[in-house]
Order: sequence, then C-alpha cells, then structure tokens
Amino acid sequence: MRESVSAEMRRFNYLIGEIDAVYHEAALKLGLSDSALSVLYSLCNHDGSCSLREMILLSGVSKQTVNSSLRKLENRGLICLELLDGKKKTVSLTERGKTFAQNTALRVVEIENRIFASWKQEERDQYLTLTLRYLSALKEEISAM
Repeated sequence: MRESVSAEMRRFNYLIGEIDAVYHEAALKLGLSDSALSVLYSLCNHDGSCSLREMILLSGVSKQTVNSSLRKLENRGLICLELLDGKKKTVSLTERGKTFAQNTALRVVEIENRIFASWKQEERDQYLTLTLRYLSALKEEISAM
C-alpha cells in the first residue's frame, strides 16, 4: 500500500459509518427501508415535491434504488409521479403521503433540528463550513483522479 489510513481518517470514517447506522435504525423503527426514508426525507426537505432528477441527487441513493422505492411508495398511495415536458418527472407526496411523512421522515427532521438547535450558532456555522470544505475538496480530488 502506498499510504495507510491515518488515525484521524479512521475515526472520521468510523463516525460516518455510525451516523449511517443510526439512520438505518431510525428507518427500521419507522417500518421503512433506508431508501424509502431517504425518499420521504428528500420530499420533506422540498415541501413535498421535487423533480425525479433532484430526488436522485439529494437522496444519496442510486437511481435504480430510488426508482424501486418510488414504485413501492406509489403503490401505497403515498406519492405520485407526474410527467412534465415529455421526459421530466416530478415526485410529490399525496395527502395520505403528507400524513405518513409527518409520522416518519419528519420525526427524524425534528430530531436533527433539536440537536442543531442545542449547539451554539458558532458551532453550527463551523460544522457546516468544515463539512462543505471537506466535500468540495473531496469532489475536486475525485474529479482529478
């Protein structure tokens, strides 16, 4: 191996894995798959409606997995897909879906909001600044690979 993983990166990767595991636990407790929670969460972050393209970008889930999850949610009457401009689709929560999201994904959002609200403004700003800085640098480095 050219370079071994530093202790800080091991800790960072461990924490990312642990955060993912907590979201998985939340999905299980809410009776959802991870991808269904991601889809509902993304819709909640966009006032209940967004383009399919945005959904795939925002959810962090593969296109195939998003589409599979959307089909299942649509079959349950929780979302509807609308065709726009011949090719583009919009994903929207139905009235039933809004109620369902209130009892599932929005509970997770409320927890996140409480946690962030418990931090000082300076801590929130610093966390967001450093996370964005890391993401930007990572994208740049991966793009240059």
